[in-house]
Order: sequence, then structure tokens, then C-alpha cells
Amino acid sequence: MTERARLAANLPSFPPARARRWMPTLAQGLSVAQYARSLVRRLAALVAVLLTAIWALGGQGYFWPAWAWLGVGVPVLLDFTAGWAWRKPPGPVRRVACVWALVSVAAVILVLTWLLTWLLAGVTHFWPAWALVGLYTVSSAYSLIALQDRVLVARGRRALKARIDLLTRTRRQAVDAQAAELRRIERDLHDGAQARLVALTLQLGRAEMRVEGQPELRRLILDAQREAHHAIGELRDLARGIVPPLLADRGLAAAVESLAARYGLGTAVSVAPTCELSPAVERAAYFVVAESLTNTAKHASARRSWVSLSTEDRELAVVVGDDGIGGADPGGSGLAGLRARVEALDGTLSVESPGGGGTVVEVRIPCG
Repeated sequence: MTERARLAANLPSFPPARARRWMPTLAQGLSVAQYARSLVRRLAALVAVLLTAIWALGGQGYFWPAWAWLGVGVPVLLDFTAGWAWRKPPGPVRRVACVWALVSVAAVILVLTWLLTWLLAGVTHFWPAWALVGLYTVSSAYSLIALQDRVLVARGRRALKARIDLLTRTRRQAVDAQAAELRRIERDLHDGAQARLVALTLQLGRAEMRVEGQPELRRLILDAQREAHHAIGELRDLARGIVPPLLADRGLAAAVESLAARYGLGTAVSVAPTCELSPAVERAAYFVVAESLTNTAKHASARRSWVSLSTEDRELAVVVGDDGIGGADPGGSGLAGLRARVEALDGTLSVESPGGGGTVVEVRIPCG
């Protein structure tokens, strides 16, 4: 059995459609309106041919069938123009199309009538001129009134869309520029001030070794060395708060795993393959995880927590949850700051924290 025969054998069979006995065979499958329109066109053509034949057989002379042609052509023209107007969307556009369809039919009737009077009766004055001017003036005025709101609204929407696109683009550029500037500040702190403080502590250590016999001076050097160590620690915390070094060097997944290990909550980390993220998106996701785990460690009394990173529809999805006591305030200062950071990147943040049911923070941010 050939492939075509096999496909034909597998096709479902349908009962034949019930025939309309009062319609010709060629009209099967047409609606009543479609059949009526087809019938009108055929009758018009038949009448025009019959009248022309009668004129030709009757000795010709004055070509009176032309007026009959005009009469039978009007319904056909109305049918075509009505079909064109009805295909327009409902509302003012369709109403204006209907008006112009009627005006066009009226204009054609007037012009053809004048043309017949010129050809058959020798009338040379173009008498339909003022009627045509009046028809088109009234129709144009109606179109302007009917479509004024639509045109103004469309223009306003275009301007608003252009403005939104401009603001979105400039905001994204500002966020990216801020991320680049923060990375530069972090590098300057790490390579500049922090490196100089480390060098200072080394010099103080060497100075301490040279003043063994001067306890008072040695004590001052030890105090200065201790303060330098404190300053180095504060600079490291400041740099880590701006751009965590692990996030800048190894990416979001490694930084999140380091956070989970740092808090000692036995946090389970699930990282699915993600799309390429901009630095601003990575930083926002990192701080969402950091703030959420901090709240879990301080307030949740949780036995376990989890972090999930995944990509859905070109969006980074970050979910942080715990099985603690719940009751977190979505409007609190910490979550409000996270929400502002996320929304600046066109993202969303939602919090579910029923009393006794744990807390789940979910963030979705476009990958950028």
C-alpha cells in the first residue's frame, strides 16, 4: 500500500452535508446571504444582456438600455461597497466606511447619469459638480468628527510609547553605568586604600621589632597596628557591600553558595542554567539572597532554608525560603529596600509569610 493510500485510509469519514433542494448544485456550501448576492449579480448581468438583445433586434436607434444598465448596476455596486465597509473593524471606522461607501455609490450614479445624458442627449454642462462637492464636503466633515478622538488617542499612545521606551532605555543605561562605577570604586578600595593599609601594618610590625627596649613606644605601635587592622576589616566590609569580590570574580552561583555556607543554616542551593546576566541584575539577585538569609538567621527560628536560581522566559527567578515562624512584614524597611532595588530593573518581588508557615521570597528580574 502506498503512502497516499495509507493516509487516505486513516482519514476519518464524515456524513455528507444535507443538500438544500431549492439551491442549484453550484451553490452548495454557500450561506443564504452569499447565495442571494451571487443571484443578484447573475440576474443583473442577465437583464443587461436581454435588454441589449431586445434593443438590437428592435431596429436599434436610441440606446435606451443604457439607463437599464445604470439601474441594475446600482445594486451590484452597493453590494461591493457594503462588503468593503463591513470588513472594517466595528465602531467609528466602520461607520465612516459605510458613509463613504454610500457617497461613492451616489457619486458614481451622478457621474454615469451625466455621462449618459452627454452621450445620448448632448448635454455638455457638468451639472453634478455641486452635488459632488456637497457630498464629499459633508462626508469629510463627518469623518473628521467621528475619527477625531481615535486620531488623538492614537497620537497620544504613540507619544506615550515613545516616551516609555526612552525612559526605559535611559534608566537601563543609568543602572548599568552605576554598576560599572560601583565596580570601579570597589577596585579602587581594594587596590588603593586597602593595599596601603596592609603596607602600613607591615611597616608597623617592623617598627615594633626595633623598639624592644621601649615598652611605651612599643605599646603605641601595637595600638596603631590594631587600629590599622580594624580599618582594613571595615574597608573589606565596605567593598563587600558595594560589590562582593566573589560575585565579581566567579559569578552569581558561586557567590550564593558562599552566602549559604557563611550563615550556617544548612541552606540547600539549587542553581539551574541561567541566561547571561548583566552586572546590575547579578548584584540585585545577590543582595536579595543575602538580605533574605540574614532575616532567616535573625528572626525566623528556622531549621532549614533553601535558595533556588533559575531562568524562565528570559527572566531570572530567585526563590529564598525557610520553614520558620513566618509573619514577615512585606512593608518592612529591609524588604522595601529590596523591592526598590528589584523594581529599578523592571523586576517584581513577592513575599509569602503566613504565621507559622515559613517565609518565601520570590524575585523575577529580566536578564538584561
